[in-house]
Amino acid sequence: MSYSHYERLTAFDATFLEIEDENVHMHVGAISIFEGGALFRADGGIDFARIRRLAAPGIGRHPRFRQRLEHVPLIGHPVWVDDAHFNLDYHLRHTALPEPGDERQLKRLFGRIMSQKLSLHKPLWEMWFVEGLEGSRFAVITKVHHCMIDGVSGVDLIAMLMDPEAEAEALRAEQAGVSVAHPWLPRPSPTSLTLLADEAKRRVAMPIEVLRAGAAAVAHPNESAEALREGLESLREFLTPGLTGGVTTPLNVDIGPYRRFDWLRLELADVKEIRKKLGGTVNDVVLATVAGAVRRFLEGRGVGVDELPFRAQVPVNIRAAEEHGDLGNRVAILLADLPVSESDPRERYQKVLETMGQIKASHQAKGAELLEKIGDWTAKEFLGALAQITGRQLAYNIVVTNIPGPQFAVSLLGARMTEIYPLVPLFSNQAIGVALFSYDGGLFWGFNADWDAMPDLHDFVAAVQSEFALLRSL
Repeated sequence: MSYSHYERLTAFDATFLEIEDENVHMHVGAISIFEGGALFRADGGIDFARIRRLAAPGIGRHPRFRQRLEHVPLIGHPVWVDDAHFNLDYHLRHTALPEPGDERQLKRLFGRIMSQKLSLHKPLWEMWFVEGLEGSRFAVITKVHHCMIDGVSGVDLIAMLMDPEAEAEALRAEQAGVSVAHPWLPRPSPTSLTLLADEAKRRVAMPIEVLRAGAAAVAHPNESAEALREGLESLREFLTPGLTGGVTTPLNVDIGPYRRFDWLRLELADVKEIRKKLGGTVNDVVLATVAGAVRRFLEGRGVGVDELPFRAQVPVNIRAAEEHGDLGNRVAILLADLPVSESDPRERYQKVLETMGQIKASHQAKGAELLEKIGDWTAKEFLGALAQITGRQLAYNIVVTNIPGPQFAVSLLGARMTEIYPLVPLFSNQAIGVALFSYDGGLFWGFNADWDAMPDLHDFVAAVQSEFALLRSL
C-alpha cells in the first residue's frame, strides 16, 4: 500500500465549517500596529523581502499552514492534507494606505478584509502587511479560519513569527546570503477510497470502544454510576441555557457579509485596580463593563432595559500546558447572564461576580467537553446543527472573549509591536462581537460588527469607555 498522509478534523473544529455561509464568516483575526524601526527602507516603505525571509521558516514549524481541506467521500467529514501547490506569496499580502494613513482608514481596511471569506481550496489563512500608517508605523493583519485555530493558538502563531531565535537565524542567513527555509516536500494525499475505508474502520471500531467502556462499568459499577450521573448532570447544565430562547435586541438581527471594526485600549493596571477593590477577576471586570455598556447603548437606541434579560457567550480556554503550540480549538463555550437590567453599577458588578461564581461551581465546562466527544462519535453535522439551533433560539446576545497575551514587548525584526486588537467572528443574529487581548500592560478591545446593523459602533465603544470610568470611580 502506498504511503499517504492526512489528519481528521475534530467535530468541534469541523463545526466552524458547518455554520459558515455567505453572511457568517468563520475566521478569527487581529490587527497589530508596529513602530517601523529597522524594518523601514530608505524610501519609507517596509522591507517586505526581510519579512518574507523570516516568515518562510516560521510557517514551516506548523505544517497546518501548508495544508488544505479535503473531504471523506459520501460522509463529507473534512480532513487536512498537504497542499502540493502551496505558495507563500499567496498568503503573505503587502499593501499600503494613502499617506498619511490614519487609524480611521486602517479600521476601514481591516473591516473590508474581514468581510471577505477565505478560499476553502487553499490553506485557510492570510497575513497582510500594511504600510503608509502615520507616525512612521505599519500594521499586520492576520486572518485565520476558526476551524484551524482558537484565540490561544492564535497567540502561538504570533509568537512563532516573532521568535527572537528565528529572527536571529533569519538575520544571520540574510548576512550570509542563504535561505533558512527548508524545501517544501508535501506528503502524498490519500485517495478517496482510502479516506472512505479509514472512516468505515473508525465507525466500526466505535461500538467496540463502547463495549470496552461497558465492561469497565460492570467491573466498577459504583464508580461508573457516579461518572454517568456527573456526565448527565454536566450535559444538562450546559444544554439548558443553550436551548432556552432569549430576547431579541438591536444587537440581534439578521446580518450581512460586510463588517466594520473599531478598537479601544485600556490600561491593564487600571483593570487590576478595579478587581482589587471590588473583587473578582480581570474577566469579571470585563463582563461588568460590557453589561453596563450594553445598558447605556440600548438606552441610547430607545430600548427599555429595566426588565431585559441578556446573555453572553464566554469562550473559556481549556488547553493544558502541554498543548500550547498545538493548533485547533480547545475551548469550552459557557453562557453567562449579564445584569443589563440592573441600574446600580455596584450592584451590577456584584451580580456579575455571583453569576460567574455559579458557572465556575457548575459543570458547564465539563458538559461542553463531553458534548464535543459525543460530536466526535456521531456525524459532523451534530454540533453544527446544535450551534444553529442555539443561534436561532437566541441562546446568547453577544460574544465576549478574553485572550491572555505576553506582558512584555515583542518585536518583528527589530520593529516593536505597540498595539494589538483581536477579532471574534459574528454568528447568525449577532451584530457585534467583543474580543480582548492583554499585552505589555494594556488591555486591547476589538469590536467586530455588522456594517449595516451597527452604523453607530463608535457609540458602543464610547459606552465601554464611560462604563469603565464609572467602575474606576467606585
